[in-house]
Amino acid sequence: MFSLPLLADKIRLRRAVSGNTQVFDPIRKRWVAYTPEEAVRQNFIACGLSMMHYPQAYFSVEKGVSAPGIAARFDLIVFDKAHHPWMLVECKAPDVPISEATLFQLLRYHQKLRCRYWVLYNGVSCYCADARFPEKIAWLPALPPFEDLVGGSV
Repeated sequence: MFSLPLLADKIRLRRAVSGNTQVFDPIRKRWVAYTPEEAVRQNFIACGLSMMHYPQAYFSVEKGVSAPGIAARFDLIVFDKAHHPWMLVECKAPDVPISEATLFQLLRYHQKLRCRYWVLYNGVSCYCADARFPEKIAWLPALPPFEDLVGGSV
């Protein structure tokens, strides 16, 4: 487990006409409701873009996925240079602990997506695993640098 810094200065907020707070999602390129889980998702995106230098075009947010027994929406995927799923990210609100149930939710998506890395993040705790070898999952001390996967600059 490790923590990601909170990058509030990288997140754009506004008050909608309805009075609700919204956040600009740079991946979906639109304003969305600013919920606790969305705050966590947007912080992960901000860290991915500004600290890890994951290219914005390689992100996908809240898309549908169907796998045996489920039809659901993943939180985030980061793709590799060949546009294969590389990192699957499951976000929870800060008051929701990362648990076995959270991991099982991510694993249901993984059945269909087969990402190399798994991330479980609630804004407080972040867990990242290298899932190349499912029989021997390796939990990492930090997020993997994108440059390692693509072999240099993107």
